[in-house]
Amino acid sequence: MILMNALSAQPVIRVAQVAPNIFPTPPLHHGGTERIVHDLSVALQNAGVEVTLFAPSDSATHLPRVGDYPSLAALEAREGRVAPGVPAALEALQMEALTRRLDAFDIVHCHGEFAHATILGARRCRSLTTVHWRVDERDRALFFAGFPDLPVAAISVAQEAGIPLANRAGIVHHGIARDRYAPRAVPGDHVAFIGRMTDQKRPDVAIRVARAAGLPIRLAGTIDVGNPGYFDAAVRPLLGDDAVYVGPVDDAAKGRLLGDARALLFPIDWPEPFGLVMIEAMACGTPVIAWNRGSVPEIVEDGVTGFIVSSEAEALAAIGRLHTLDRATVRRRFEARFTAERMAADYLAIYRRLLAR
Repeated sequence: MILMNALSAQPVIRVAQVAPNIFPTPPLHHGGTERIVHDLSVALQNAGVEVTLFAPSDSATHLPRVGDYPSLAALEAREGRVAPGVPAALEALQMEALTRRLDAFDIVHCHGEFAHATILGARRCRSLTTVHWRVDERDRALFFAGFPDLPVAAISVAQEAGIPLANRAGIVHHGIARDRYAPRAVPGDHVAFIGRMTDQKRPDVAIRVARAAGLPIRLAGTIDVGNPGYFDAAVRPLLGDDAVYVGPVDDAAKGRLLGDARALLFPIDWPEPFGLVMIEAMACGTPVIAWNRGSVPEIVEDGVTGFIVSSEAEALAAIGRLHTLDRATVRRRFEARFTAERMAADYLAIYRRLLAR
């Protein structure tokens, strides 16, 4: 039964936000999904929603939280390499904690895959799933086919194209806390790359483009655990005084790196479902030069917040046109389109539609 807010006479929706168990929520460095889950939860709470966060015990948050077990990252930091079944065990433990409390929530919003669909049972109609990864591979096809009654929110129009009609519950672009990053009106001379060191993100391409433009580049991000050899084979040989890899960065360091950059290079080579770093750059007033794949045409306003390109040659030409973009306008477009408040309002509208069925 939905409670009523005594001051506004509006129904108070009780929402469980179920985060992954890989990193704490919010994350310290890498962990875009965990960052979005936390920003969404805080913005929902500020909007009058009663939020309970299901997240690992090493999560540092003021939100009401359920979770007695550490994240996979914390276990690996403490114990080194862990058994391959540990992620599944952590998910099973989280699902047990959720099962015991299902009656306490009007909406259960899950940000992981795939076990929650089974434990929700008849409650699937009052749940929402956000997949923070591509949805066009075989495992997702099997998942959607087996659970046609599971409402799924897409994070972009591009991602929604891979979600069956029966599952589609709406599209909500990501948003981040409005004041996390401060805009900088006058940047330095370098360009930036932030992302996993993997062939999906192509930091090697970013280095080549920056070098061709005669600009230094600073690269940040984690070495992809799923493709660890890529960094040594394709990126490390290209590093030098003009191409420096600084490793993972926290919010403060990311803000400095992006704010000081003339542009963020985003040379993706896969169907990016969103691309969080693009809006983080915009929050700093930094334009984005991004390859025309996945969600990019939805996020970057060509000629306003950056340039959409299809090749290294086009990216090089775009660097020569950065002077035509206004960094204050880039920041204003971020504030209009990609704040956590807007994201929370969009999700809240979906929750209400689900409850009204």
